[in-house]
Amino acid sequence: MAQAKIIAIAAIGKDRGIGNKQDLIFKIPEDMQHFRDATRGHPIIFGRKNFESFPNGKPLPGRTNILVTRNTDYKPEGVIVTHSVEDAIAEARKLDSEKIYIIGGGEIYKAALPYTDQLDLTIIDAARPADTFFPDYSDFTRVISSEKHEYQGIPYVYTVLER
Repeated sequence: MAQAKIIAIAAIGKDRGIGNKQDLIFKIPEDMQHFRDATRGHPIIFGRKNFESFPNGKPLPGRTNILVTRNTDYKPEGVIVTHSVEDAIAEARKLDSEKIYIIGGGEIYKAALPYTDQLDLTIIDAARPADTFFPDYSDFTRVISSEKHEYQGIPYVYTVLER
């Protein structure tokens, strides 16, 4: 059986900003739909702070939710709790042989980058105040696909990259 591809998916500003005060800095409806369509049916891996920013504080439907936290007492309902990115990936591999998505936040993206096979980035040609950033991904140089779009006058590009 083939091993699942690990994919980091994120919408990032031109300064790699992704979030501010526990919220996304860009909310482009088409991109939100792209995220839902891409991740549906696959395990998603995320950190505690990211989980606490989910709508209604509930797991995202239609996916296996795998949370990474150092807190051994943190056990929210409806998620698989792990204590490292490596453990989260191991759990996800038991469930899916096709794709595993890393969905943030910043510390989780950084910890998972060495294991990541592919980036599915929405690169937005704008910057907004951010306190959370996507890590440097300059070693992902192979462009698999690139598709230009625009939302409310702001250009953005769906870009899939590999090392």
